[in-house]
Amino acid sequence: MGDISYDVTDGIALVTIDRPEKRNAMTYAVLGEFIEAIQRAGADDGARAVVVTGAGGAFCAGTDLGALAATPEGQRSRRDAATDEPWPLAACPKPVVAAVDGAAVGMGAEFTVQCDARVASTRARFAWNFVHRGLVPDTGAGSWLLPRQVGLPTALRFLYSGEFVSAEEALACGYVAEVVEPDEVVPRARRLASALSQGSPFATRRVKQLVYDGLARDVPHHMDAHKATLQECFASEDHREGVASFLERREPKFVGR
Repeated sequence: MGDISYDVTDGIALVTIDRPEKRNAMTYAVLGEFIEAIQRAGADDGARAVVVTGAGGAFCAGTDLGALAATPEGQRSRRDAATDEPWPLAACPKPVVAAVDGAAVGMGAEFTVQCDARVASTRARFAWNFVHRGLVPDTGAGSWLLPRQVGLPTALRFLYSGEFVSAEEALACGYVAEVVEPDEVVPRARRLASALSQGSPFATRRVKQLVYDGLARDVPHHMDAHKATLQECFASEDHREGVASFLERREPKFVGR
């Protein structure tokens, strides 16, 4: 992968957007690589969780508008070819943490919305600047997930104004978990990802699916899915191991089944 790097260390997959000369802006080809890397992390048995970041002091400056105009129409379909999921980071069956250093703008801001948690550096900035391009949030995450993360008035202010949101303001409204110095943002995100992935992988991926699917369901349909999922968990090896480790006063050894 030329513009996306992938590495697994200590059970954490690190996916890095590596186009610093363009502030990690996305072309359709790079977006396809990015989605493929997230899918790879989701299927990687060696990775319990995922951290997403950008290289060179920027997270992602959004869509590379210059490259977009020059991209042949046939290549633009890579985005659709890579996945049918509108939000690949939310669809990843493992905890996903954004390590945001520098600007997360447009599609870059949308990527952070799709993550389960966010750690920001002191120089991180977020901007949903779509209205200044005559657009709505391009992945739909800003208009659906963001209000549920920060509340309706705050989300509308971010989306209507398109102005930059500082790391401190993002922390104050609960959008990011913590703000650290730039050289600490990836290590702290890795630490958070590790903490979020200590439980049963079998249960964790089902919790994530129930939570995100539940945003679009009424309570009766959610409870139907909940009951079916709970029965799956009762029958799993991870549940048996969780009970056994508690009774035997030892750390569990989950296998994800």
